[in-house]
Amino acid sequence: LIKKLLKDAGHVVVAYTVIKDDAAKIILQVQAFCQREDVDAIVLSGGTGISPRDTTYDVMESLLDRILPGFGEIFRFLSYQEIGSRAIASRAVAGVYKGKLVFSLPGSSNAVKLAVEKLILPELVHLVRQLRGG
Repeated sequence: LIKKLLKDAGHVVVAYTVIKDDAAKIILQVQAFCQREDVDAIVLSGGTGISPRDTTYDVMESLLDRILPGFGEIFRFLSYQEIGSRAIASRAVAGVYKGKLVFSLPGSSNAVKLAVEKLILPELVHLVRQLRGG
């Protein structure tokens, strides 16, 4: 769904992979994507809940050089409007790591659609430009 939404909006998806919610694997994959010149942003999905197996948020929160707190705050606000108080369990986060934008979204397709359509797509070009100094 993420690939489709990005491509439909005219963005190029240069890489895609599926990995287990394992801290070491997440770190290695994000670091590998960040070394690529053709990558401006990384979008992760899944692992943002509070179950013991959900480690993606913890990994990303510790890796990010800069956190964009507004992303998580607005995402949870928008989620609250759709799913009510269950939105408090979402640990969606976004920020900058090694000069790349990173968005970490819940795994549900509704959450992905909400985040990509309402937050990521409207700001992606602007945020990439800011990171490049423009």
